[in-house]
Amino acid sequence: MLQDEAVHPADAHHEIPDPSSMRAHYRAEGLAESDLAASPYDQFARWFTDATVARLHEPNAMVVSTADAAGRPSSRTVLLKGFDDRGFVFFTNYHSRKGRELAENPYVSLLFPWHPLARQVVVTGTAERIGRDETAAYFRTRPHGSQLGAWASDQSAPVASRAELEQAYQELAARYPEGEQVPAPPHWGGYRVAAETVEFWQGRHNRLHDRLRYVREKAADAGTGAGAAEITWRVERLAP
Repeated sequence: MLQDEAVHPADAHHEIPDPSSMRAHYRAEGLAESDLAASPYDQFARWFTDATVARLHEPNAMVVSTADAAGRPSSRTVLLKGFDDRGFVFFTNYHSRKGRELAENPYVSLLFPWHPLARQVVVTGTAERIGRDETAAYFRTRPHGSQLGAWASDQSAPVASRAELEQAYQELAARYPEGEQVPAPPHWGGYRVAAETVEFWQGRHNRLHDRLRYVREKAADAGTGAGAAEITWRVERLAP
């Protein structure tokens, strides 16, 4: 997921950078209400395309924040694997910390930090597991090594050593050699986050950033026999 680059330890005598002195000056061009698409998913598609065309590294990387039943939060970077007007999709081990927390508390936040464009997108909503057919279809597209890794790793559980993890992987590689179909683990699959709010943040000069947030509203049913209520979106501007 993250770039494979050598990381060299800082010299012990090197002065520690002062974060309070670090500042970036943002662009003059802003984001106006008239610029927005009718739905946040369409607007996200526009910005996601911009981030991809700008060749940002892993523009689909997002910070997924969850909380347990007591409200204790946790965050991690996960890759977005799909989106449409139903929500944003990612995949994980259901036994992982985020999987356990989502089982207790379905409320989730997603953050796309597109720093080179001075943009971020913040999504809040609820997560639900997707169907097994959809999970299996995606799992078949993963590289062979990633398929084996989904079985080898008991994600978020303590592991005695790196060697133990590598051994589990090698045993699976012997069982499922390259070219042989690997089934999707039953404890692994996708979540779809149905957005309740989606904020588009554009950095501006003097910290007067543009923050436009879509808020989901459910229109009233037309009558007692009406089907599901239509989803509509209200846009509000937030102070930076």
